Amino acid sequence: MSDARLETRPRNEPAYQDDLSTDGEPPPPIHLLRRIGKRPALCHYNRLISLVLAVNLGLLAHALGPGGWWSAPGGAALKDLSNVTLANFALAILIRQQYVVNILFWLATRAPVTWPLRIRWTLGKVYHFGGLHVGGALAGTLWFLAYTGSLIDSGLHHEGGVGTARLAVSCALALLLLAVVTTALQPLRSRFHDLFERTHRFGGWTALGLFWAQTLLASGGRTPLMQPAVWVLAAITLSVALPWLRLRKVTVAIDRPSPHVALTRFDHGVTPFAGSSTAVSRSPLREWHSFANVPAPGRAGFRLTISRAGDWTAAFIDDAPRRVWVKGIPTAGVANIETLFTKVVYVATGSGIGPVLPHLLADEVPSKLVWATRSPRETYGDALVEEILAARPDALVWDTSVRGKPDMLRLAYAAYVSSGAEAVICISNKKLTWSVVHGMERLGIPAYGAIWDS
Repeated sequence: MSDARLETRPRNEPAYQDDLSTDGEPPPPIHLLRRIGKRPALCHYNRLISLVLAVNLGLLAHALGPGGWWSAPGGAALKDLSNVTLANFALAILIRQQYVVNILFWLATRAPVTWPLRIRWTLGKVYHFGGLHVGGALAGTLWFLAYTGSLIDSGLHHEGGVGTARLAVSCALALLLLAVVTTALQPLRSRFHDLFERTHRFGGWTALGLFWAQTLLASGGRTPLMQPAVWVLAAITLSVALPWLRLRKVTVAIDRPSPHVALTRFDHGVTPFAGSSTAVSRSPLREWHSFANVPAPGRAGFRLTISRAGDWTAAFIDDAPRRVWVKGIPTAGVANIETLFTKVVYVATGSGIGPVLPHLLADEVPSKLVWATRSPRETYGDALVEEILAARPDALVWDTSVRGKPDMLRLAYAAYVSSGAEAVICISNKKLTWSVVHGMERLGIPAYGAIWDS
């Protein structure tokens, strides 16, 4: 197949005049209100955080108001504080459960393409559900700090106290929750990501055990099975355990077309759906990385595209393992919202082609591909490039080693206009994804991309 579709013209030649716009038409001016409303700080993720916190502020106002439960006798107030704490943590944990995530995507993408674009645009933001996780975790931690303070106050000022063991467990749990929340703050999480992951994992498991201990201690020796809190804790425990119940070590075949990338193939009886992801590890208690599954229609198994992007991926490519650990349930990713639209533009850079490829192969929705990468054939191999071009003969593949880095927002807009698409889906690094997504949305164009919240 010819490489005519690869953009390899010398740097001093004019860039795609036909592709950059319609008859040289520039993007429309950005309306002031739209420019404000589409700021990253006002994305749906942050709106969901604000919604959860606002509901909890309403609960707080009710609790502090006339006849509110905060002024009730110590035991009743502690029980209500415990219940609202657990409700928030249940939201935070269950919304991340893989089956729940898949159900959310399934429900959001039931809307037919005949529905108004504004509704489908909003439904496509389903992958911002992580805002509920953050809001629930923050609110739950704050409520639990209030619970612990009330518990200490009750022990100091009320006859009979609350028991040393119960107080000790609550104080330990409060400190642990603060540690988990602190390491999850964006500046610390970005700089010390491994610490964040381990604190979240082991701290979360320990916190769950302490919640069980606290619930049993609060029951005062009585059988707690009829308490709603016990069943909520059981649901949370099952949610946390489910991915680990599917932990297995499997054989993997690895092809390295270049030192930059490893094309891995799995065939252990699982063929995930297009647009899902799988978590992979070489040491299951230490570090996990999720990659987009690339199943091929009519073939068992799936592939992962792993590019050099850090110590773990570098070690994986340089010292290719024969077997790796996998866990969890194949989970829907952002590009699954494509079915909400009549046609989409996929914008990818480098190994971002991995999450896009299964959708190109499945061909459920007409799409236009814009892929910018360095030396595509040398980096990813002829076979993969031919597979991409066979799936999308009209793809714009921009070779950055020849043309330099393009203006991806401009290319995305040009592809959107020329193809007649309804939405843009960008799979790239964080900075470029946000640039394309928010740039397109400020032009009034539905756009989607990963939000790096896990």
